[in-house]
Amino acid sequence: MTLAADLFFSFRSPYSYLAIGRYREMVREYDLEIKLRAVWPIAIRDPDILFTGNPAAPRYILMDAYRVAQMRGIPFRWPRPDPIVQDPEMHRVAEEQPYIRRLVRLGQAAARRGRGLDFACEVSTLIFSGEVDDWHTGDHLANTAARAGLNLAELDAEAESDAEALDGEIEENQRALEAAGHWGVPTLVFEGEPFFGQDRIDVARWRMEQKGLAKHGD
Repeated sequence: MTLAADLFFSFRSPYSYLAIGRYREMVREYDLEIKLRAVWPIAIRDPDILFTGNPAAPRYILMDAYRVAQMRGIPFRWPRPDPIVQDPEMHRVAEEQPYIRRLVRLGQAAARRGRGLDFACEVSTLIFSGEVDDWHTGDHLANTAARAGLNLAELDAEAESDAEALDGEIEENQRALEAAGHWGVPTLVFEGEPFFGQDRIDVARWRMEQKGLAKHGD
């Protein structure tokens, strides 16, 4: 029996990057379908929250992401450029956000084709691995989309021509995440139960095994 789950994901979240490769490996190993449900980063959804919490939080998240990546042997560096355009000193989020809006719409277009998980894994690796600078230029994204079995020109055309509908689907993803009882990413939702964070993947697998999760061919 094939089990199904939703993965709520942000293209700007280091923890989403650190988790998605492991979730893709689960799909390859187990009789499991994981539907990618991209959401806007908090900097887009509610930028005021970024500046009202404890100022130590961003520093801690970055430090923790680096050490988790080191522990798991995952290449990691903060993106160059950051998918979110903001003032480096005042931290004010810009009105125009060409990178992240393109990425999230592309991710949703990929999800429409059933390739969301592969696309998000490949793109987040491009952005966060530190293997390239200026990930948004040249043929970096085109080659990355191809590795996910997709055509970037086709996705970009859809992201432009159907932006309003894609944005509506992204907003619905956010509402579904909140309805499941969480607000952050990455969150896997299985049978209505949320598993938040890259450190809850084993717990999510344990719960699914209770429900009959089996490896392919078993």
